[in-house]
Amino acid sequence: MRERAEVAGVTWRQLRSETAEVIGDPVQARWLLEEASGLSSPCLLRHLDDEAPLGAVARLGSLVARRLSGEPLQHVLGHWGFRSLDVVVDRRVLIPRPETEVVVSVALAALDRICALQPGPLALVPGAKLPPEDVEVLAVDLGTGSGVIALSLAVERDSLSVIGTDLDAGALEVAVTNLARIPAGAAARVRFCQGDWYQALPADLAGRVSLIVANPPYIAGHEWGGLDPQVRGFDPFGALVAGPSGTEAIEMIVAGAPPWLASRGALVVEIAPDQAGTALSIARAAGFSKAGIEPDLAGRSRVLVAET
Repeated sequence: MRERAEVAGVTWRQLRSETAEVIGDPVQARWLLEEASGLSSPCLLRHLDDEAPLGAVARLGSLVARRLSGEPLQHVLGHWGFRSLDVVVDRRVLIPRPETEVVVSVALAALDRICALQPGPLALVPGAKLPPEDVEVLAVDLGTGSGVIALSLAVERDSLSVIGTDLDAGALEVAVTNLARIPAGAAARVRFCQGDWYQALPADLAGRVSLIVANPPYIAGHEWGGLDPQVRGFDPFGALVAGPSGTEAIEMIVAGAPPWLASRGALVVEIAPDQAGTALSIARAAGFSKAGIEPDLAGRSRVLVAET
């Protein structure tokens, strides 16, 4: 691919074919061409027989080389889709995954159930009007990372205020970058705070939070060596590994939730499929009488839901 940088007359169609052959995946080849060209998929299709600028050819060669070296596609592109968002991702944060999109769906469903039980205009549906000025519907995203959960909540429920927390300053830098990529109205309802789980929250929010959601580290230390090399080599260790058992962060989040939740509140936590029984036990020990597990798109136990 690099040799093409010095060859004039190559078309996008030729480059698409060559890239698909080298990468071994036509879908990834298309994404790389879109990134190199700066063109959307429909626009690129209309210009497949145009000559590609030499600068774009060189750019494509660099992207392909990075992908072939084992760098995740999301990092090569520098951004990735998550629900309705397009977010910046790099080594400072986890790559957004479909399982976490399910977490957002479960969290929104729990929030809607809770608010539907309250009197007045607090039922949250897309396009709903803001609640009265003296009432704030508040969600907290613990360990926000790139901010995808917090930002999705704000974008998809326009009467919701959201706080995202993270201990890692680098992760918060990415989250703030992504905050600037969502509509201004939603962005105005989001703020990020640095700190360790609940320690990042202002004390006066105790008892006022309608929803707490988290995608915490839940991998046990001994499992690290068995992970995909792309995960071990590029995702942050601290965002994946919780400790010897893998449930350390889940325990802290669940046990710490009750004082922060409102009288009608929900806790939603992503877990590993084999942690479902343990997570339910942790929730019951924390005082949640109503707790259950929701599946991911593959039918695996993936999300702990506990309500006050």
